[in-house]
Amino acid sequence: MPKKRSGGGLSPTQQAAKFLGVSVLAGAVLAGIALPAFGALGLAAKGSVESFDELPTNLKTPPLSQRTTILDADGGQIATVYSRDRTVIGLKDISPYMQKAIVAIEDSRYYQHGAVDLKGILRALNKNVQSSGVAQGASTLTQQLVKNVAIEEAGDDPTKVAQATQQTLGRKIKELKYAIQLEEELGKKKILENYLNITFFGEQAYGVEAAAQRYFSKHAKDLNAQESALLAGIVQSPSRYDPVNDEAEATKRRNVVLQRMADMGDISQAEADNAKKTPLGLKPSKPKNGCITAVRGAGFFCDYVREVFLTDPMFGKTKETRAKLWNQGGLTIRTTLDPQSQSSVQASVKKHVYKTDDVATAASIVQPGTGKILAMGQSRPYGFGKHETQINLSVNQSMGGGAGYQPGSTFKPIVAAAAIEGGTPATQSYSSPYEMDYPAPVSACDGRTWDEKGVKLTNENAEEHGPYSMKEATAKSVNTYYVQLISAIGICPVTQMAQKMGVERADGKKIQQAPSIALGTQEMSPLTMANAYATFASRGMYCTPVAIESIIQTVGSQKKSLEVPKSTCSRAMSEKTADTVSTLLKGVVEDGTGQQAGLDSRPSAGKTGTTDNRYAAWFVGYTPNMAGAVWVGDPTHKRQMKNISIGGVWNEKVYGGQVPGPIWRDMMDGALDGKPVQDFNLVNIPDPDKGKGKGHDDGHNGDNGGAGNGGPTGGGTTDGGAFPTPTFSIPDNLFQGQNGSNGNGNGGRRG
Repeated sequence: MPKKRSGGGLSPTQQAAKFLGVSVLAGAVLAGIALPAFGALGLAAKGSVESFDELPTNLKTPPLSQRTTILDADGGQIATVYSRDRTVIGLKDISPYMQKAIVAIEDSRYYQHGAVDLKGILRALNKNVQSSGVAQGASTLTQQLVKNVAIEEAGDDPTKVAQATQQTLGRKIKELKYAIQLEEELGKKKILENYLNITFFGEQAYGVEAAAQRYFSKHAKDLNAQESALLAGIVQSPSRYDPVNDEAEATKRRNVVLQRMADMGDISQAEADNAKKTPLGLKPSKPKNGCITAVRGAGFFCDYVREVFLTDPMFGKTKETRAKLWNQGGLTIRTTLDPQSQSSVQASVKKHVYKTDDVATAASIVQPGTGKILAMGQSRPYGFGKHETQINLSVNQSMGGGAGYQPGSTFKPIVAAAAIEGGTPATQSYSSPYEMDYPAPVSACDGRTWDEKGVKLTNENAEEHGPYSMKEATAKSVNTYYVQLISAIGICPVTQMAQKMGVERADGKKIQQAPSIALGTQEMSPLTMANAYATFASRGMYCTPVAIESIIQTVGSQKKSLEVPKSTCSRAMSEKTADTVSTLLKGVVEDGTGQQAGLDSRPSAGKTGTTDNRYAAWFVGYTPNMAGAVWVGDPTHKRQMKNISIGGVWNEKVYGGQVPGPIWRDMMDGALDGKPVQDFNLVNIPDPDKGKGKGHDDGHNGDNGGAGNGGPTGGGTTDGGAFPTPTFSIPDNLFQGQNGSNGNGNGGRRG
């Protein structure tokens, strides 16, 4: 037993009286004698109860906290996480040597006495009086189980733990009554099983199965006599007898237990003597706790799963309730992670961006039409060391990510979708000069206007000037075209389309109502952008992202399924609008800025993005069955990607198609290997007749083939063909757009 002083500095005589009082109480209870208040016995003490009969009769027995196992979509283990490293097992799965060893050293008369061992109390009383202290305790295994239950109920709350272990007469009396209850209800074998599952064996191991794995890398059912003796000896003082840190002390304690087993007749004296001569035979395994242990670089996805659990009301109405359930553990969480896709992401990331580089990369893959997150990885590993991080660069700040990164021109397809859905033809042309002022005034949502003159923007180089049609402007990522487009259709339809596609700022703030949003000035996360493009891939259906497929909760021997959040899908745009955008973006990888990202084995579509001063570069793309986003940049927004080495390759200037593009190509090639080859539902977008100076209008007027949430919104849209195709260069300050905002920003984001 732990050598703890039993009171608040009581004299040996007072201590003896307390032990005598307990023995008298125990004997009386077992004899069925009703007792008066303790005050009548002269045993009143701080923390005691007035009447034994007034104590609650039911001991709260919370489910034992256990490890939680997180699995991928194929059932392979990603990681184990736990508040307590414990695996609850039955007595049949515990070595008979282990059962005998714990009884021999902790409660040798276990099978002879009831809940209270009167002989043990008297023996301890005699020892303690002789030593003028508390040299020996008198708790039975049943009493120890009661105490451990109280500690388990206290969790990680230090105040509650102190209350559960305080040395007061009141706590001892409660312990006695609950012990009697357990003896009557459970019986000796079940009590022993519960004790071996709840007790702490040091080194983060709770319960005998975790201890067997921790010290010997084997199951509890396979423990031999000397191994069992070692573990049984640890229980009295896990820090003092820790075999990993003090082999000599642990060996002495093991041999004491072996001799005790021989004295009890559990093993022969010869067996004990031989066992004492053997080395400890440790084969320790490192504690494998937390997302840092995840395979295939899935630590950040593992952490995302945890964040989903702790924030979704489906797992509890309050934050405290969800945290308690998570810490209790015993969950088997099957996730959406596709091991093939995850391995491919990590291989591509590792190939193209080193963890020691000045910049990092993050990538996510989503399944269109389901919202399932198939992969999530980044170049800086999950951890606490140099060039490691715990910040998930793929997700929003509220889910363990950062403040996000400007997506640059990868936002332009959202503007195109809003325009086409509102009736603008895909053949629409604009003057698209090399340099121009942002348009003003422009009306925004709720009747506001954006009116800031004199803020200029340019295209990537002086050779880029129009007129351009939407198809060519998208392929070449022409900034001035898209600013003219948003000024024509208004800002409100764009922000509303973004909302329908699940596009939101990574920091949780609202998207600003300014024309510069067309060039990707609002910080987004890779997961947000991947899932938004999945809307194009699924022909206009947006599905909320999901990471969890199912959860099985184990409580004791009972298993039950927990309800998990499901993806909800809604129509963000008509099929024709989505197909038109896919046709535009297919041209980007075939003839435009994203040619280095194009897949050889199957049709693909996507868009590059590069921000001012090259703080971030992107490629976001998709096939009909997978959508993925890749971001490259400095998470602190300090290092410009000019004259920089990334993945061992020198770059004078980084472009979205140059660095993120090949990462996307390689990760998607591997993820899609063996998957069906599917094609897009393309539409015909005629090239404008530049010779005649007249564009063609094959647009539709907000045709919404879905759930009634397509078409023009906010009252500021143009109808199809209302904006004339220019036959000359329009002056920079002459625009026919109607919607804008009171926001600001100088844009200048490039493809």
